[in-house]
Amino acid sequence: MRPRELSRLSSSPSCRPRPEAAAALGLLLLAGCASARPPAPGVAEKAQGAFSWSGRLRASVSGGELRGRSHALVAFERPDAMRIEIPGPSGARLVAVARGNRLWAVLPADRARLESAASAEDLEALIGVPLSPSELMDVLLGKAPPRVRHYRVDWGETLPRRVRAELADGTRLDARVEEAETDAPLPAAAFDPPPCSGCRPIDAAEARRLLSGRQ
Repeated sequence: MRPRELSRLSSSPSCRPRPEAAAALGLLLLAGCASARPPAPGVAEKAQGAFSWSGRLRASVSGGELRGRSHALVAFERPDAMRIEIPGPSGARLVAVARGNRLWAVLPADRARLESAASAEDLEALIGVPLSPSELMDVLLGKAPPRVRHYRVDWGETLPRRVRAELADGTRLDARVEEAETDAPLPAAAFDPPPCSGCRPIDAAEARRLLSGRQ
């Protein structure tokens, strides 16, 4: 996600599995593998030291009763500002912003708004991934947080292009990065609480129900 795109939106294991085996067994075959495709010397260190990141990805999450996949636009600035947008057919389905220790999320089509703490527990309740914003930043930049049980990175020339993680509670995250850049200027408004005039307040459980389409 390029800065101009973000600005527009903000305003509205075996470590060498055979291909067929990996396709059949997925993440379980990745245990013990630190990296699917190692980076060139110095690339990981530079990526993990980035101040900001913005990009477009396809993510799938499974664990417990949750199983889903979606495209997402993500941007963050260290140490504690993150924006996640899940697009829909006629606009954003979800706009979530974490800054400091607060999390705001708006579901425009449902005219609903959530405000909570920006903890791993609150992000899990909203999007099903029990990681804090800073831990999600590490995951996207090629670094495994302590609570990740298994972690695998496919590196591109300068940044991870795919990350797969199994968390301590068994949740699995698979994110394929379609486009990303680091340390590009991001609009300050990207990390403001998303506006939603007249929206009703909801909790994370209702937000998840609305996002999943359950009635």
